[in-house]
Amino acid sequence: MAANLETGKPANRDGFANSAAGTVIPNAFFANVLPEITDAAELVVTTYVFFAFASSEHRPRYVTLAGLESDAGLARSLANLCEGLPAESLRRGLGLAVQRQSLIQARRDEEGDNLLFAPNMPANRQALERLAADGFRLEDPLPPATGESPDNIYTLYEANIGGITPLIAEELRDAERHYPAEWIHYAFREAAEMNKRSWRYIRRILQRWETEGPNYATDGRDPEADWLAKRYSAGKRPSHGRTRR
Repeated sequence: MAANLETGKPANRDGFANSAAGTVIPNAFFANVLPEITDAAELVVTTYVFFAFASSEHRPRYVTLAGLESDAGLARSLANLCEGLPAESLRRGLGLAVQRQSLIQARRDEEGDNLLFAPNMPANRQALERLAADGFRLEDPLPPATGESPDNIYTLYEANIGGITPLIAEELRDAERHYPAEWIHYAFREAAEMNKRSWRYIRRILQRWETEGPNYATDGRDPEADWLAKRYSAGKRPSHGRTRR
């Protein structure tokens, strides 16, 4: 536990209040982004922007570079965890987060002053785009406002099913290593079309394809109905047992 620099006593000795306000960070950050971060400055800055953004009084919400530079708590965190001056770590962390597209950035002039930042979400992109009348413009290539990466099993899970628990995260990692990315994408799509949005159902689709081959390329036909009909005609009952190599 961290100690108070002035008194030498543990900081936050009594813990957090039950009613304490919280900061929402998407589960996808912990599943997809956090494992890829190698620079402490990027981690500190990204998580702090989520906090500062939630507390922002700007409308629409955003965080300014000047505000981050003047934040004593952020500067102290960067000094404790990163080499070099806090101001240098701040700019490096912001640059890495924008490059990774965790954050989006808007600029009002070419000299780099008046920079704005926000978490990279469709609503935030649209909000910052509306600041164009004030001379701001979004920078850097951005992902589509909608749509998912077909080879990102974690994003597919969150978009179609819900939050990722540690146990589910482990199963998703196993499936990602075991099955082709295209299979995973179409398995989620098939489950959504059948209105059976559960990982158990999607896993069975993948196991079936492993045994019988994928059937998602057949246009205009119900893949689940085709499979059941094929099983019935062969005189077999559908098997949901797990078949893994």
